[in-house]
Amino acid sequence: MTQRTKHREPAADHQAALAQYRRRAGSYDLELAAFEPIRRRAIAALAPRAGETVLDIGCGTGLSFDGLLQGVGAHGHVIGVDLSPQMLARARQRVEQGHWHNVTLLCGPVDAAPIRGQAQAALFHFTHDILRDAAALAHVVSHLAPGARVVATGLQWAPLWALPVNLFVAGAAWYSVTSLDGLACPWSELAALLGGMRVDTLLGGAVFMATGTRVVAP
Repeated sequence: MTQRTKHREPAADHQAALAQYRRRAGSYDLELAAFEPIRRRAIAALAPRAGETVLDIGCGTGLSFDGLLQGVGAHGHVIGVDLSPQMLARARQRVEQGHWHNVTLLCGPVDAAPIRGQAQAALFHFTHDILRDAAALAHVVSHLAPGARVVATGLQWAPLWALPVNLFVAGAAWYSVTSLDGLACPWSELAALLGGMRVDTLLGGAVFMATGTRVVAP
């Protein structure tokens, strides 16, 4: 969940994110309840398939696990990565309650996550700080197989004339990200690593859903 800018060091970004999600861990599921239709739409667009390995980057409390596991089935695998121990503790509870034996949880900065092998799909659901972290994205993409599918969702600035929408985005972002930098085009760093992206806007322009695939040059 890092956000690297000219003015901040990665360690400071990590600490800011850790403090933020330490405070939010207990209420996170409730906070995101209104966005659950977007999560379901994102997972449907990702279309996880039986037997696949899927990366859930910035997995939080594991709210996407059920939908992803329905796709990959008993012989597939979901790898959840998150910086916050408090968020992952709740994700671990969710895994135990679901009796899911094919979920791996990795705690720490995404750019150093010990991901093994190559996955066939990756989900970035409301992970703005990660999407603005070039090193984290490069690390994730290096663990995607050629042709792997990627879906990213999150807040974005709406057109300037949509003032009420942007007031909502500003309030939500101020509470949930470490920097507002990049909200005009949150997916740009990821798009540079993939073979083009399709971007749809939702909720009056407040939310984006970007889809793409990993293309490896011959």
